Amino acid sequence: MTVTETRHAHTDAERIAAQREESGRRLLRSAATLSYDPLVDLDWDAPLDPDRFYVPPHRISLYGTPLWDSMSLEQRIDLSRYELASVASMGIWFETILMQMLIRRTYDADPTSANVQFSYTEIGDECRHSVMFGKLIDKVGARYYRPGTLLHAGGRFLKTTSNGAMCFAGALFVEEILDQLQREAAADESLQPLVRGVSHVHVVEEARHMRFAREEAAIEYAAQGPVTKRRSRFVIAAAAYLSSVHLIHPRAYADAGLDPKHAWKVARANPHARATRAWAARRVRASLEDIDMIGGPSATLWRRAGLLDDVEAAA
Repeated sequence: MTVTETRHAHTDAERIAAQREESGRRLLRSAATLSYDPLVDLDWDAPLDPDRFYVPPHRISLYGTPLWDSMSLEQRIDLSRYELASVASMGIWFETILMQMLIRRTYDADPTSANVQFSYTEIGDECRHSVMFGKLIDKVGARYYRPGTLLHAGGRFLKTTSNGAMCFAGALFVEEILDQLQREAAADESLQPLVRGVSHVHVVEEARHMRFAREEAAIEYAAQGPVTKRRSRFVIAAAAYLSSVHLIHPRAYADAGLDPKHAWKVARANPHARATRAWAARRVRASLEDIDMIGGPSATLWRRAGLLDDVEAAA
């Protein structure tokens, strides 16, 4: 590297560091003014309405299938309750992974940095969100759906070995999926009020997390060499495939009184459910395509999960 190239590299590094600090300060100000305490700010004692859905019907995995048509209104509402619990369980699972990845990132970092301080702030937010989702699962009378063996092992691998790009791209994927589903739920007056409240809290606080993840993923991925980039692409593609395909746990169908194997197969083959996945992933897909993190052989996993499909059918 020439003297000029070295000088330019130092200048670029200083510019990126300054951008990170300014972004960190903005996000810390946002956290100071737009934060909730779910234990206090949500009415956990209010009774649930037996006639209200927990998830918009058109987002339920069996919607539009003959099996759905054969179900009574009561059965459909019950299924929405367990699918809500499954999505919340997935949220807890990934937020636990994310907190560990962020802790690893901050271990060797300077805690006087605004960027690092926001990482700590996000960890605190995610702690509250996990408690909130756990209370929601309990309140609706469901159970925590623990990830299957493959997904659980994949999560352990990700949290232990992830680099910065994997950490933030993975966070962005899960947060964007939940954001799209919960943004719609928060605005739907036909749903359970508690579900709308939980959705609102999560949408507001995750907005700053997604901005942080989007910026950091771009910076971290751009700094990687070609071999590491291919690895990051593959790991995120695998995480996206596994988490989206397993978003609804088979036991949710069993708890709703359905044959879990049959219902899971019906849901997997349901074109409307596939379109919903593409709709929920449309923004994160665009963000990751912008930084060239979707492409090459690993794009096959995105395609198999239906995440690269046309989104019009589910909009």
